Amino acid sequence: MISSVGSEHYLDRVGVTGSNPVSPTKKYTLLMNTYANLLLWVVPIFYLMIIIEIVYGHYKQNQTYKLMDTIASLSSGSTNLLKDILGLTLIIISYPFLLTHLSFFEIESNFWVYLIAFICIDFSSYWNHRLNHKINIFWNQHVIHHSSEEFNLACALRQSISNFLGYGALFLIPAAIFGIPHSVIVVLLPLHLFGQFWYHTRHIGKLGILEYIFVTPSQHRVHHAINPIYIDKNLGGIFCVWDRWFGTFQEELDDEPPVYGVLKPVSTWNPILINFTHVWGLILDFFRTKSLKEKFLLWFMPTGYRPKDVIDKYPINKIDDVHNFNKYSPPHNYFTKSWVLFHWLCTNILVFFFLAKFSKFDANQSLIFCGIIFISIFSYSAVMDGYKWAYKLDLFRNLIGLFLLLIPSQFEFYNTNLFYLLSFGIIYFTVGTISSIILNLNLRSKFIKV
Repeated sequence: MISSVGSEHYLDRVGVTGSNPVSPTKKYTLLMNTYANLLLWVVPIFYLMIIIEIVYGHYKQNQTYKLMDTIASLSSGSTNLLKDILGLTLIIISYPFLLTHLSFFEIESNFWVYLIAFICIDFSSYWNHRLNHKINIFWNQHVIHHSSEEFNLACALRQSISNFLGYGALFLIPAAIFGIPHSVIVVLLPLHLFGQFWYHTRHIGKLGILEYIFVTPSQHRVHHAINPIYIDKNLGGIFCVWDRWFGTFQEELDDEPPVYGVLKPVSTWNPILINFTHVWGLILDFFRTKSLKEKFLLWFMPTGYRPKDVIDKYPINKIDDVHNFNKYSPPHNYFTKSWVLFHWLCTNILVFFFLAKFSKFDANQSLIFCGIIFISIFSYSAVMDGYKWAYKLDLFRNLIGLFLLLIPSQFEFYNTNLFYLLSFGIIYFTVGTISSIILNLNLRSKFIKV
């Protein structure tokens, strides 16, 4: 459930406001620089663990990865971390504000403070996660994490970019009452988030007594399953005690193997589109229903609720039998798969370059650079989905990229990296242009969408 915390913008939890001698802007810049540097270490570790799981699955002849699904998962993670670093979230309330107005104690950092803070964070994570599952509008920012019809470590990186309002600090009220210092929360939140990566796997069975204390792979397989008995169960982040106390625990049953995905299939590999499919459905129902009452209620009703006067008139595709449905898998030949893999690898180079040089970018440069990355992801995802217009979008992306490389004076951060970035960019966008033309011919020879 890494995304139930990760999908919340990092600053949503820690806040960047409050009475502090350091200005909010400087605090934000320092925090995001630190976060970008941390990701430079953490993301490669995640990728290494994914590779190990792929190799292990091949060795055990129990492969849990499919190429397109994996690229979609990793691309989703890239969009999320870029959106987080860009700060595209409006903070409604911050933790420093709560600490100032609610704390009964003023305590200094020590081991017990960190322990209490970690428990408070996990408690808040449980209720935040539960809200995301139970309420229509909040499900939109979490559906991306459950959208894969596979279950593996890569799925843990399916992260949201649709959470534009920062309210997560509200769930940290217990920590604020205890007077947990802001600095402690800042340190522990990433650790709590990254600690939820490892249990997204089918290769680890039940873990004995640990099943009564911690969230385990077995428990999280249940959480990601769409079997009726497993729906909305096991919402904990690190500790499973919250599920046991609040009635949302469900053990993995030997006679009920988990089936993964969502009951209303997203039917796309595009992580950007997935982030807005649910809310788009709500918007359509808002305009379709004749009832003013329903127009208001549908946003805050249980997840999946639709107004009575639109259910029959505008049916949607849902899975009725979880043991008998076709997984989303558009046909692709080796050229298309190789083309997508090439563009994903090159896009990752751009992502890591951005993380490494983040402190050198100003706001406009960051938006332009990340914009190119987002267009790249949208472009090769459209190819993965088989849309015939995908090559046109990719040609547009390549031309924009080449144009930007011809005006390096706008990018002072180039400096000594100018030669390497120009060389990579010119080769990448030129090869991309040629391959897009070939791709166009290739797409015409197989089934494609309009």
